[in-house]
Amino acid sequence: MNIQIFGIKKCFDTKKAERYFKERRIKYQFIDLNEKGLSKRELQSVKSSVGLSELINNKSKEYTKLNLQHIREASIKEDLLLENSKLYNTPIVRNGKQATVGYKPEVWKEWE
Repeated sequence: MNIQIFGIKKCFDTKKAERYFKERRIKYQFIDLNEKGLSKRELQSVKSSVGLSELINNKSKEYTKLNLQHIREASIKEDLLLENSKLYNTPIVRNGKQATVGYKPEVWKEWE
């Protein structure tokens, strides 16, 4: 298993995801989205696994500020996600080509 957790240190669900893998002694790599966002290739991989709408946090201030609710073009949404890490639902947990968004221990258990 090659687990990557993309999240924000202050996010409660991100902390729960980290705790889940620590308790099971599963090594993971934590990437803080405030410091380093997803690359274009990582975004494509996660998007193909969970879908673009699952990635976007429509309750965030950035979502409203950027008027994302009025944008229909997927490529524009992807570009905005790459530029603004505050738009992501967190945590984003990757295991190779598989990915989840949010706290999903029932899916992670299948990866073990």
